[in-house]
Amino acid sequence: MTTLISKFSYLLSFIFFLSFTLSAEVYRAGSDYEVLPQSIRTADSNKIEINEVFHYGCVHCYNFETVMKPWVNNLAADVDFQRTPAIWHPSLEPYARAYFVARSLKVIDKTHVDIFESIHVRKETIQSKSDIEKIFVKHGVDKNKFERAYNSFGINSQVNQAKSRIKGYRTQGTPELIVNGKYRITTRMGKGFDGMLRIASFLIEKERQAKQ
Repeated sequence: MTTLISKFSYLLSFIFFLSFTLSAEVYRAGSDYEVLPQSIRTADSNKIEINEVFHYGCVHCYNFETVMKPWVNNLAADVDFQRTPAIWHPSLEPYARAYFVARSLKVIDKTHVDIFESIHVRKETIQSKSDIEKIFVKHGVDKNKFERAYNSFGINSQVNQAKSRIKGYRTQGTPELIVNGKYRITTRMGKGFDGMLRIASFLIEKERQAKQ
């Protein structure tokens, strides 16, 4: 009888272990995410950083916003969400300046989605500084204030830093996610937006465990 109970207990333990193993999502470097050859400095070393690489002209980035926003809103307090505008061509620099100026003037919540929608929903031509300026003025930003910020030393520095990060991230397309300056996730690796976020969650936990 004792032997039977022992075997039954072992069987239950094995079933529990098997079910746990099957239910746990395990992702592998090289197929589900890329380990960057050199870690890139994050904005806050005390937190686990998620950095979205995007640009306003990218329709996939616009579509990603809808999926990503609720996920970002539910990130734990030890996770820091950042964005890096992609600048691999001079034509993308005005978009990057638009992002950094909006953040500097504290109107990013008003302009970020509006710039996306201007391009991808209303099909407006948003390519130059004057095109971008109209959006800012619409949201109450003084024209002269925008002009001063757009070509300021601070914005120039942020643009140059973004260019350096993009090289370090080995970015090849958008959107992409960089986890804690170490791991790169693409839409191809994630097999879609939801997959990207699941892999990012997995890597957040990986980094969290490493900090303990």
